[in-house]
Formats: sequence, C-alpha cells, structure tokens
Amino acid sequence: MALYEGIKSLLPPSVVRYTAPMHFWQPGVTPLSTVMSVVAMSVGYITIVLGGQAVMRHLPAVPARVLKIPFFLHNVLLCLGSLLLLCLYLELEIPIIFKYGMHNSICEYRLYFDAEMFHIINYYFKYWEFADTLFLVLKKKKLLFLHVYHHMATAALCYSQIVNQTTLSWVIICLNLAVHVIMYGYYALASIGVRCPWKQLVTTGQIVQFVIDVVVCIYGIYHHYIHLYAPWMPYVRYCHGEPAAAFSGLGILVSYLVLFIFFYRDTYKKAPKADKKTQ
Repeated sequence: MALYEGIKSLLPPSVVRYTAPMHFWQPGVTPLSTVMSVVAMSVGYITIVLGGQAVMRHLPAVPARVLKIPFFLHNVLLCLGSLLLLCLYLELEIPIIFKYGMHNSICEYRLYFDAEMFHIINYYFKYWEFADTLFLVLKKKKLLFLHVYHHMATAALCYSQIVNQTTLSWVIICLNLAVHVIMYGYYALASIGVRCPWKQLVTTGQIVQFVIDVVVCIYGIYHHYIHLYAPWMPYVRYCHGEPAAAFSGLGILVSYLVLFIFFYRDTYKKAPKADKKTQ
C-alpha cells in the first residue's frame, strides 16, 4: 500500500498518536462511536437547519460574494478528499480481489478489518457533508426532503454498517466516493463561474450507483440465507452479514433510488411540446 504508507510517513508523529482512536473502531473511544452521538448529531443537524431557516426568514440571503470562497473551498476539499479516500480503498481492495476473488472480497469476514480505518474516515466525511445544507440555508435556497433525508440517513447508515462490520460496505462506499468526486468537483467549478455540462450526469451517476448498491446488497443477503432455505439454488459461498444491518441498509438504499429517480424526472424531464395544429 504505497499510497497509504506515503501519506502516513508525511504525518507528524503527534498527528498519528492523536488519531490512534480512529484507526480501529472502539465503541466509546473512537469519536462518534455510540448511538447517542449519532442521535445527537442528527438532532443538532435538524435543529440548525430548522432554526437557521427560521432566522433567515427575517434576514436577507447572505451575498454570494461572501460565501463564494468558503463554498468553493468546501467543495474542493470534499472532492479531493473523496478522490484520495477512493484511491486508498482501491489500492487495498484491488489486490484482494485478484488474490481471493470478488465474492470473498465482499463476503469474507476477516477481510473487513483491512479497511476498517477507511470506513471510519468515510463515516466522518458524512458529518462534514452536513455543511452542504448550511450553505443552502444561508443562501435561502429551497431545501428538498431528499437533501435533508439523504444527509441524515447516510450518516446513520455508515454508522450501522461499521458497528455490524458489513463486509460488502467497501463496494458501496467506493461507488459513493466516485460520484462525490464528480459532484463536488462540479459544485466547486460552478461556484467560481465555470460552466460544467455534466450536471445531469451527476444525478444519473447517483441513480446508477444506487442500482448497483441494491444489487450488491441483494447478492450478499442471497448468499447469507440461500444455503439454509434453498440449498438447491445457485450458490457460491456463504456471505457474512448481520440481518438487521443488511435489511435496514437495503431499505435505505432502495429509498434513495426511488427518491433520486423522482428527482431526476422532476428536474430533467420536460413536458413534451404540444403538437402543432394541422393546417
């Protein structure tokens, strides 16, 4: 893992020591590793969103020139951070796929722990992304249910998959990071006036991502149960997973897929032009 070792060698020893609780998931020791912390962050998020909207009703929107640099930096850092984390995942997982096969890479319990620190970092990214909403509130932009729900549910989803040590989560995370590289790159460029033709591609990529996510989850659930209830069905090998995490994760991902399809339809599908009257 040349990239990981290279980054680690550049960090001061004090930073390595300070971040030690984040290297492995330790409930109550690793920051934001308890149910109460997740609930507190979610309640805080909603409070800030609703409270911010209430305050902004009596104030003018914050001028674009004031938010331009902070918004640009926020998106650039999330774009680059997502790209770096994606590269770290791929550096780890691609050799595992070649060595053990794709099925084992998403189903073998012992392989989960190789990427645990990356799962934790990705989890923290979800709270950083809460700032997306803050910018919308300050700009007095309309907040969609999809936006708020997606941010809250994703943080909770990442937490539940770490707690339950979901082996296939790296696939879903990598797809999400790839989409976020494009999405935050788009927002960064758009914020400084660079016209980007791939806005629709971002939403399309999100939909494709969730389709693959759902397929991967169903594959894992199938191989977790099929040998018990229908051993005559096609079957590779057992897939590790906790039923509560599997079905709740699948439910959330299906809800994302449905909501993003509706968003795509409402945003990009224009009503057909009325037929011209015959002369």
